[in-house]
Amino acid sequence: MDPVRPPFRGSSVHPSQCVRMPGPWPQAPKPLDSALGRAGPAGRGHVFGKPGEPSKQSGPAQRESVGFVSMFRGLGLETVSRAPLKREMPPSGRGILGRGLSASMVRKDKEEPHSTFADPSVLAAGDSKMAEACVGWNRMLGRGNSNTSLLSLGRAAGGLGRGVHKAPGAISLTCRDPSQLSSPPPLPPSSPHSLDHSLLGAVEHKEHKEKEVFVKQGSKGTPQSLGLNLIKIQCHNEAVYQYHVTFSPNVECKSMRFGMLKDHQAVTGNVTAFDGSILYLPIKLQQVLELKSQRKTDGADINIKIQLTKTLEPCSDLCIPFYNVVFRRVMKLLDMKLVGRNFYDPTSAMVLQQHRLQIWPGYAASIRRTDGGLFLLADVSHKVIRNDSVLDVIKNYGITIKEEDQPLLIHRPSERQNQGMLLKGEILLLPELSFMTGIPEKMKKDFRAMKDLTQQINLSPKQHHNALECLLQRISKNETASNELARWGLYLQKDVHKIEGRVLPMERINLRNTSFITSQELNWIKEVTRDLSILTVPMHFWALFYPKRAMDQARELVNMLEKIAGPIGMRMSPPAWVELKDDRIETYVRTIQSMLGVEGKIQMVVCIIMGTRDDLYGAIKKLCCVQAPVPSQVINVRTIGQPTRLRSVAQKILLQINCKLGGELWGVDIPLKQLMVIGMDVYHDPSRGMRSVVGFVASINLTLTKWYSRVVFQMPHQEIVDSLKLCLVGSLKKFYEVNHCLPEKIVVYRDGVSDGQLKTVANYEIPQLQKCFEAFENYQPKMVVFVVQKKISTNLYLAATEHFVTPSPGTVVDHTITSCEWVDFYLLAHHVRQGCGIPTHYVCVLNTANLSPDHMQRLTFKLCHMYWNWPGTIRVPAPCKYAHKLAFLSGQILHHEPAIQLCENLFFL
Repeated sequence: MDPVRPPFRGSSVHPSQCVRMPGPWPQAPKPLDSALGRAGPAGRGHVFGKPGEPSKQSGPAQRESVGFVSMFRGLGLETVSRAPLKREMPPSGRGILGRGLSASMVRKDKEEPHSTFADPSVLAAGDSKMAEACVGWNRMLGRGNSNTSLLSLGRAAGGLGRGVHKAPGAISLTCRDPSQLSSPPPLPPSSPHSLDHSLLGAVEHKEHKEKEVFVKQGSKGTPQSLGLNLIKIQCHNEAVYQYHVTFSPNVECKSMRFGMLKDHQAVTGNVTAFDGSILYLPIKLQQVLELKSQRKTDGADINIKIQLTKTLEPCSDLCIPFYNVVFRRVMKLLDMKLVGRNFYDPTSAMVLQQHRLQIWPGYAASIRRTDGGLFLLADVSHKVIRNDSVLDVIKNYGITIKEEDQPLLIHRPSERQNQGMLLKGEILLLPELSFMTGIPEKMKKDFRAMKDLTQQINLSPKQHHNALECLLQRISKNETASNELARWGLYLQKDVHKIEGRVLPMERINLRNTSFITSQELNWIKEVTRDLSILTVPMHFWALFYPKRAMDQARELVNMLEKIAGPIGMRMSPPAWVELKDDRIETYVRTIQSMLGVEGKIQMVVCIIMGTRDDLYGAIKKLCCVQAPVPSQVINVRTIGQPTRLRSVAQKILLQINCKLGGELWGVDIPLKQLMVIGMDVYHDPSRGMRSVVGFVASINLTLTKWYSRVVFQMPHQEIVDSLKLCLVGSLKKFYEVNHCLPEKIVVYRDGVSDGQLKTVANYEIPQLQKCFEAFENYQPKMVVFVVQKKISTNLYLAATEHFVTPSPGTVVDHTITSCEWVDFYLLAHHVRQGCGIPTHYVCVLNTANLSPDHMQRLTFKLCHMYWNWPGTIRVPAPCKYAHKLAFLSGQILHHEPAIQLCENLFFL
């Protein structure tokens, strides 16, 4: 038997000989594409019947953001009947534990009932065994405590819920308690499934007494008081009422409809939201109201019929887009100008006259619902406006306008809808009145200019908090803006919200013979350059290519590399010196090709180039990564031209070279045994119209210090990974070759996914990953899949004695601001030296390994220490960063898949 040959299908070797196989594990009902995501074909509001019955709900809900009316229409809010009690299956929009489950996936009568569906009253009695059984499936599917609470009151009607299917007598309604934001959410009381508003007070009263047994919170670490850039919103209205308005005879002109309805403000009130047919009011009218108006054009009598169609709870998800429309009105009332999606104040512009720039301060604000209730997420934004008009640019280029009038700028917008009409055509702009936006490339290379710019844009936590306080004061002092919110029953908290977070314990860094606990600064460059690395690869055969005028810098670099190689345990022989007659691309490429052809044993190609040259860098990388695979290092002569910085630069270069040769620098303690960690990221290059590039990096040893990488190219703008089998099966084979067993647990960190794509990851990518295991007999590892989100607006402040400061690295928040639908947490892993502390958002979309919140958070924090290109923590786990670097190199530089010979080395650093 070959000890390094994995047991593929048809082989006589089984994984059970190498891996302790888990016992029978309750599998989620198939098909997986529905079981692992939200409701499948039924969409939201699917009402379950008996197995085999077709769905009565139309296609999945569509969310629109253009207008609140079209959006509400797209949410599937038309009449949906409630399931009869005799079917003993309440209406629900999600399947088992809040995930998708179609009618064909309901458990058969002969199967034993699963203990997950326990009555909340049993859980409240404190049966820990029952609690463990219930939370098991919940963690498997990455959905927190959805199995014990059906839905919030605003989503119960008409089959719009998200909870577990239970008998009507066991259904409970949940309402979040905004007064206890730092505590676990309350246990939902048991009550009959009814929308009778008389029950609302009883539910709100009982929620203060009972607490939910299962939470998404961890416990490891030191408690810490934190501030957030979220402002609590209190909803004082009982509901938002939706009406359907009909005109008889029909009135085609929409503005005329508005005018007729406005004539009856004595009945409807002066607070309305109307699009011509759908009317929203904060007050409740009678079920059917008939009014009369007269058409001014011909004097005809018009009958107006207003009929109540929906009652929306004020904290319902369905009201969130509508609230955002209301808040946009508030920002306009403050004389803020809408640019893109954010609002800016040109009157408070900061002028950098020496750089001909204006900086408009502004805000990016949106209302959202989290585990802690309704919040306004407000972030400070800046718009950089250049004082150069387009006409100035034309004059600077020396173009003389022969015509008497200046030329016009033509803008061809994409087709768009406006009040039901399709708009096409060109928009003509005057160059003299059009100003250039963005930062020019020349300025980006100007260190002083960028320093002046960042000083104005990167705000400290204190400055950031002051800007948010200024916004709240402007709203409160503006009577019109305050009334606009008050009319809809919305009241803002007077200050930013404060919660309790935790700081995770500092990790131990392991070298070859020593280990140490990191300091609060989280920088260990001194330790890794004076002590032996875990594994070093001797450099016996390497070549140094340099132009003639860089000969002195090349010799100084080699001398310094030889001095610092000893302390880290790396043996280095003198290089093959290759002097180039010039620095043309052809000279570099031909010389390297000839050298590799003659000397077939060259381990590393080191090139020194004169200045920043993207074309030369790309040519060298294409040659060394695709055509003639060999690890390569390209060095700008400017980085090694300063003698005072040469030692520190050479240390980083040598550590990077060791990684590219297959060495291992440092590690951390990993308590999970037989674990594989995978990082995935997608790179898009829209300017070139190239295909999307998927970077895939997986650990192939037990200490997570050896990596396997692959690249997959896909069609343009396609975010979803289609060729996961090639990558995952290859990494599992390598893992088996190294460890002679397959991993028991696989943790995946998927980068580059927005909130709207979470369902796609759960329904599409995860089944592909799980299908790859069929290549191995009787192999079903436990999986955990995280979505990593970096582009978020949430800011964390540490509440100091006088004012807010930057939080410590390792700060984690796993309650109040977390999602109502997923198990998620926010982690600030890196040391923030400038600006505010922006954490990274981690959303668990699958957890069959049943990892606890503490395990998830600690493992993620550990992996943020493992990026060998920086002796400190980074913002995302190391496999994510490696996948990003690989995808960027392949998509931006190579435009081709790297050679397979380099897949076991970190050649892309």
